Formats: sequence, structure tokens, C-alpha cells
Amino acid sequence: MFMTEELAKIAQAMVAPGKGILAADESSGTIKKRFDSIGVTSTEDSRRDYREMLFRADDAMQNYVSGVILYDETIRQKAKDGTTLVDVMKAAGSIPGIKVDTGAKALAGRNASIEAVTEGLDGLRERLAEYHQLGARFAKWRAVITITDSLPSWNCVKANAHALARYAALCQEAGIVPIVEPEVLMDGAHAGHTIERCYEVTEWTQRVVFQELYDAGVALEGMVLKPNMVIAGQKCAKQASPEQVAELTVKCLKSTVPSAVPGIAFLSGGQSDEQATQNLSLINEIGDLPWKVTFSYGRALQAAALKAWGGKAENVAAGQSAFTHRAKMNSLAALGQWKQNLEKAA
Repeated sequence: MFMTEELAKIAQAMVAPGKGILAADESSGTIKKRFDSIGVTSTEDSRRDYREMLFRADDAMQNYVSGVILYDETIRQKAKDGTTLVDVMKAAGSIPGIKVDTGAKALAGRNASIEAVTEGLDGLRERLAEYHQLGARFAKWRAVITITDSLPSWNCVKANAHALARYAALCQEAGIVPIVEPEVLMDGAHAGHTIERCYEVTEWTQRVVFQELYDAGVALEGMVLKPNMVIAGQKCAKQASPEQVAELTVKCLKSTVPSAVPGIAFLSGGQSDEQATQNLSLINEIGDLPWKVTFSYGRALQAAALKAWGGKAENVAAGQSAFTHRAKMNSLAALGQWKQNLEKAA
């Protein structure tokens, strides 16, 4: 019982009003692509410098960021002054978290070229114990679901939901809050990925996920859900309005997510910075939600900061300013108070 109470306390802090989670857990391959876009070589030192810039943006970290999802390299790194990055974050009042899955791999079977299952359960109990010692108090595991005319398959949804539940149970055993992330991808090439189709698949996926969480004995009070918004795919000719996105997202969540879950922290999933902010704000404007609803954005929080920084020490302040602005905008969205004119006023 004590453990459940502690987990619940951490989970509530992760979704504190007006605060969200920074996803800074890009793999070495992903962050290399982002550095390539600004002409910066990805090295251990450059990755550290970039993330230290974000973590030392005191206004953003203290006021708008509840926690940070780290990559294995980052949780072990020290800042230039010798302070561990974990301690830098904690000094700013943010909870350290860790990505623990090892990535989505082709799901063996007839749809192997399209569908994936997330791996990383082998040795996870031992890794979680080490991460707890290193300061992590929550973790993240991402499952991906692809929409086509005939997919996702039951095999894919079931396999990913089961893995999420096993991961979540292991996290709670280790005193770590699991972020459960079943993502219905919006960046596929399927033209039939309408908002209505996204609703069907998202609702189905989340129902299966919560059944698996129940079967695994996961305490819902000690977890956070990180879902996609219900939104049309990027290649769909018929794009839904922000109001439709908010309405169907809330409808889907109310039909699938138990009220015992403390909070929902949305992924941005390929939306533009402002689109992710606007949709989050409209969702919260609907109100009467049984859970806190906030953000857990990666690129949608970092893109402007990365560009402003450009890998140059003299641009650290500019990078931090860009990061703080986006964090503040999303903080307002988490309260249902974001307005377009606030972007222009920056």
C-alpha cells in the first residue's frame, strides 16, 4: 500500500496543473537527424550541451515542466561543471524519468513489413533497479500502431498492449511510475486515415491496453497515459478541424480511460508546434474531465529551441528563450487558457 501511495504521489506531481513532461529521450539515431538539420555534429559532448541548455532554462523547468524523459546516455551524463544532469533537473524541481524500451521492431507474421512490436522486456527488472538508483522515478515505453485499409491486426494490438502491461507492472515493482504510451501513428501514407478511422483504432487499442493492465495487476493510480490525439492522418485529404479533434479525443478517452488514472499527457505525434498546443487547449476547454490532461512533447517543445541554439555557446540564451516560450504556451494549453494572440505577442 505504501508503494502505491508513493507511486500515486509521483504520478500526481507529473501532471500537476499547468505543468507537462519534456520528452528528451531521443535515441542516438534520432538526435543525429535533428542535429543534422542544423548542421551540428552529434557527439556525446554536443548532445550533453544541448540537453544541459534545456535543463538549465530555469523559468521553463521550474514553472512549466514537471519531469523529463531521459535517454540511457543522458541519465548517466554530467554537466560541464561536473553536476549530474539528473541533479540539474532536480534542482529545477523536475522529476527525472527514463525511456526503457529498446524500440519498435517488425512483428513477425504476415504483416511484418508494416506492423511493429516494441521490444525491451528482457532484463528490464534489473535495468529498472539501476535506473531507480540513478534517480529515475518514472519511465516510458512506446508502442506504435499503424492504420491501413485492413490494419491494425488483432495480433499487433494484443502484442503491444501485453508488452505495455508487463513493462508497467515491472516499473511499479521497482518504485517507478510507468508512462504507458500506445501511439496510433498519424504520419503514415494511408489516405483512408480519417479522424473517424483514427477514433475507431484508438478506442480499440486503449480498451485492450487497459484490459491488459488490469490483468497484470497494475495500479492505475500510479501510472500516466501518453496517448495520441484522435486526429486524421497527415496524408488524408479530409483534415478535421481543431474543434473536431478535441471533441472526438475527449469522447474516446471518456469511453476507455478509467477515472482512477491520475493524468493523461499527450504526445504530439507529428503535429506542428502550434497545432499541438491549440488542440491541447481545446481539449481542456471542454472541461469536466476526470483526469488531469497535459502534454508530453518532444519535438513540439524542442524544435524552436534547437534551431535558435544552432550548436553555438553564444546562442544558449536564445535557445532557452525559445524553449521557455513553447513550454509556457503548452502550460496555458494544459489549463485551457491558450490563445493564438499569445504566440504573436512573444
